[in-house]
Formats: sequence, C-alpha cells, structure tokens
Amino acid sequence: MARKKIEIYDTTLRDGNQGEGINMSIADKLDITLELDAVGVDYVEGGWPGSNPKDDEYFQKVRSLDLSHLKIVAFGSTHLSGAAPSEDFFLQKLVAAKADVTCIFGKTWDLHVEQALRVTPERNLEMVQNSVAFLLEATGKPVFYDAEHFFDGFKSDPGYAIATVQSAVEGGVNRIILCDTNGGVMP
Repeated sequence: MARKKIEIYDTTLRDGNQGEGINMSIADKLDITLELDAVGVDYVEGGWPGSNPKDDEYFQKVRSLDLSHLKIVAFGSTHLSGAAPSEDFFLQKLVAAKADVTCIFGKTWDLHVEQALRVTPERNLEMVQNSVAFLLEATGKPVFYDAEHFFDGFKSDPGYAIATVQSAVEGGVNRIILCDTNGGVMP
C-alpha cells in the first residue's frame, strides 16, 4: 500500500489576521512565515493581493526569504461576473503576486450564488471554471479551489455543490479544499 502524505495548509497570515484585535505587521508576517517553514508546514496563505497595501507588500518581500519547504499561497476569489478573467482586477493581482500557488474561493452554496453574487447558478459555474483556467495559464503554477461553504451548500443542494467542484476540475484545478466555513458540520 502506498504511503499517503498529509499536507498542512496554514491560513494564519490571512484568516488569522482577521481576528478581533489582530493586526500583524509585515515583519510579523515574515517572521511567522519563517517559523512555519522551520516546522515543516507545506503551504501558507500569505494574504489577498489587491485587498490592502500590506498584503501586496508581503508578496513583494516574501520572495527574498530563503525558504526550504514552505510554499507561499496567494488567496483571492473567482472573477467578477461582469469581467472576463483577464480583465478582473483581483485575478490580475493574484498573477502579479508571483506566489508558488494561487488559491481562489468560489461560491458552492446556491443561497450565496443567488443572494451574494446575484448571478445564475450556471454563471457561477462558468466563473469558477474560467477563473481556474485563467490562473493556471497566466501563472504556470498550481491553482487550488477553496469551495466556500461547501457543506452548507451540500445540505441545501448536493448536486449543485458537487457541480461547482466539477467546474474547478474542468478548469484544471490542482487541489480542492472543501470548507466548513461556518464550522457547524459534525463528522
């Protein structure tokens, strides 16, 4: 039987920085990056390029670190409904970040597709597939798909939640991350 490897995907620098009273400096983020590398973490989300100047600066400065193992991930979302992937501001920032990996999130819960994105379910599937395909071609590096609210979406409409993941696969995605975004799913 082949040995399986568990990989650690850390979100401290992005998700952790959103906590109440947390405001990491660039130096903090770079120090944490070095520590994560030292303990053998596989991936770290460095931030969301284009969302704030600090995250943009992090992606510029992290390239100067001598990392032995850790891969830096740039995080973002699928392209906006009204823009082609090649014209989307945030997808362009993901490309410009020159990270080792890009991870985009997309809506997998039909409720959020209709109420937050205000697009048809079919349009959302196109946005997922087209965003993944664009980033793969533009960066030449792995793309992960973060299936936001996957388990809530699966409870609401299993077929649609699976269809969003399939759209990412059709776009060429390298990894799928199934998110329990609200933290309420029991095994």
